[in-house]
Amino acid sequence: MRERPPPLIVGAGPAGIRAAITLVAAGLRPVVVDEGHACGGQIYRQPLAADKRDDRARYGSEAAKASRLHRAFAALGSDIDYRPNTLLWNLRDGAADILRDGTSRRFAYDGLILATGATDRVLPIPGWTLPGVFTLGGAQIALKAQGCAIGRRVVFAGAGPLLYLVAWQYMKAGVDVAAVLDAAPLPAKLNLLRALPLAPGIVLRGLRMAAELAFGGTRVQFGVSGLRIEGEGRVARIVYHAGGRERAMACDGVGYGLNLRSETQAADLAGCAFRFDPRDRAHLPERDAAGRSSVAGVYLAGDGARIAGADAAEAAGERAALALLEDRGLPHDPARAADLEHVLARIDRLRDLLEAAFPFPSHGAGDIADDTLLCRCEEIRAGDARRAIARFSLTEMNRLKAVTRIGMGRCQGRMCGAAAAELLAAQTRRDIGAVGRLRAQAPIKPIPLAAGLSIDERQHDPAH
Repeated sequence: MRERPPPLIVGAGPAGIRAAITLVAAGLRPVVVDEGHACGGQIYRQPLAADKRDDRARYGSEAAKASRLHRAFAALGSDIDYRPNTLLWNLRDGAADILRDGTSRRFAYDGLILATGATDRVLPIPGWTLPGVFTLGGAQIALKAQGCAIGRRVVFAGAGPLLYLVAWQYMKAGVDVAAVLDAAPLPAKLNLLRALPLAPGIVLRGLRMAAELAFGGTRVQFGVSGLRIEGEGRVARIVYHAGGRERAMACDGVGYGLNLRSETQAADLAGCAFRFDPRDRAHLPERDAAGRSSVAGVYLAGDGARIAGADAAEAAGERAALALLEDRGLPHDPARAADLEHVLARIDRLRDLLEAAFPFPSHGAGDIADDTLLCRCEEIRAGDARRAIARFSLTEMNRLKAVTRIGMGRCQGRMCGAAAAELLAAQTRRDIGAVGRLRAQAPIKPIPLAAGLSIDERQHDPAH
């Protein structure tokens, strides 16, 4: 009798790590595919090379969690088939196409846990393509993985808890953080008081970071709008509106982002049904409280399913693995599963309040200047998109893509898709949920043409 294929876990951040630990404890040997060079994901990213920083310096208040997960994953050893520096680029017919070292292989799996994480969400602003401008996540990667800062005098701008976390991490690293420019108005922060009973540690830690930034000489400005970045060949200053007037601040680096967006392309290729989530302003794959998707044997966990943070990702990864065990008829702990669902429900209530404290500046889409680059890959400006929308009466994202090529470039819409949807909704005066989503296509990230043409169709054994 043919041996049953192993389960496949995509991603080795908090959700993927916890899922792997749970499956191994039940006697399974999962394949773990990870784009990173080592486990940890974005939040607990490990350095590319050893440096003088310890975990406390690298991860701050999250050092203990990072160290615990890193050690637990390392302890799995040969009980998992771990594949770092590996890209999942396609899913079809119960098999996965993965790329590593320039070679693509296909193998079958039995049970798929998608823990694909999230990326930055941005709205284009004038000057956002200047050298020295990074997304918040990009600025964080530079600091964690390479031990580098994005400038000597840096401004962080946008919205979301990540804005303050990255600014605080830079300040602790000795960088001159000139300002934190928060798009949310100050009254919105009162929602943090409502969140306090749900997670006092998290809320107080965030308030402490903001206070340390302010007392350390960083200007913390609320209700910021009209951002633009200026400079000749590189960032020289950032200009913004606040308090009823325009202000400017000199800097040589800018970190910019408007919270996060889930990476859902793999779930799309797996055939999962999607629905619009008003809180995340995005179409997300449907799942139940256990992480089961609409497709049998496909499970969703972590920020790739809905933005909820590292603690929720850990709990969701374990819960999804328990669902996989249950569906296979293997021993599992129903009481533990119920506890995890309770934890996830509480974090979900917390995230509702955090989103209210750090609201997405949806009004900004209608204010994007026509000459601002919207799609960097295809060099399409906001005015080009607006003219196409008006000329062809476009109301849906895939029609906008077909007419303008927005989302057809190397990023496959990961950087421009959310912004293009906001612009389309604003231009047509429609709700953001009504304009649809870009459909994923393989390869979901760029691969060498030769690799895509040289897949060995006979390779169904992940040991090959």
